[in-house]
Amino acid sequence: MSDDTYLLGGHRVQRLGFGAMQLPGPRAFGPPLDRQQALDVLRNAVAEGVDHIDTAQFYGPDVANELIHEALHPYPEGLVLVSKVGASRDRSGGIHEAQRPEQLREGVVANLSSLELDQIPVVNLRRHPEAGVPLDEQVAAMVSMRDEGLIGAVGLSNVTIEDYNAAKAVTDVACVQNAYNLADRSDQALLDVCATDTVPYVPFFPLGSAFHPDKPVLSTPAVVATAKRLGATTAQVALAWLLRRSSNLLLIPGTSSLSHLRENLAAAELMLDAEALTDIG
Repeated sequence: MSDDTYLLGGHRVQRLGFGAMQLPGPRAFGPPLDRQQALDVLRNAVAEGVDHIDTAQFYGPDVANELIHEALHPYPEGLVLVSKVGASRDRSGGIHEAQRPEQLREGVVANLSSLELDQIPVVNLRRHPEAGVPLDEQVAAMVSMRDEGLIGAVGLSNVTIEDYNAAKAVTDVACVQNAYNLADRSDQALLDVCATDTVPYVPFFPLGSAFHPDKPVLSTPAVVATAKRLGATTAQVALAWLLRRSSNLLLIPGTSSLSHLRENLAAAELMLDAEALTDIG
């Protein structure tokens, strides 16, 4: 993998990490379709140099963390596990807000238990403003847990620039995790602010999302043409473009497939030429 690294919550990590959301069953719910392959994906990712894994207790629910624990515990030195709180899943697959300070704490405690950690290096507060819980109360709860040693650093997810600035006035922000890819650059302003502040920006949906079929990534003509010309896959082009876009971008593409894992990791070595950057924009 590339030597290109960045600081995440005080830990230096490779810019290309791994997201655990796809390890459970479809829609991040239920057991994996192939449990052994899910474990193999995690072990191979770490063996190939991945030192940043993004997860959440509500992936499954419980499934992603249990797989991480089974595959990797005791965790290798330098592995940075990042989780998030602010939502929950029921046993029927329903997604529920869990935004109140006491629910954020419950989420952190559940992550600590399932991952068998004394401290989670970074925990993202995934914001759902429609829940009506004031941001300052949520940030205060996260800071309290950091001060207690339950979490190492506070991150933010699904936030606006205003949210980011408000949180930054209270505490160091370890990272921001928002939607961003080459077809959806609506969060560019916050990415730029994070770059200025040397705060890692971790885009979810780096390869597009089924929730936004009007913003395709892998079928974008410039991406398809570039992949063909460079002998790469469209996913590799999209990931390489993000790595080139800003030095504070950390990627967490997820997969439950060993072949897709290898494909994604190889994107760190793909060099996009001037023609590719001009065509993609």
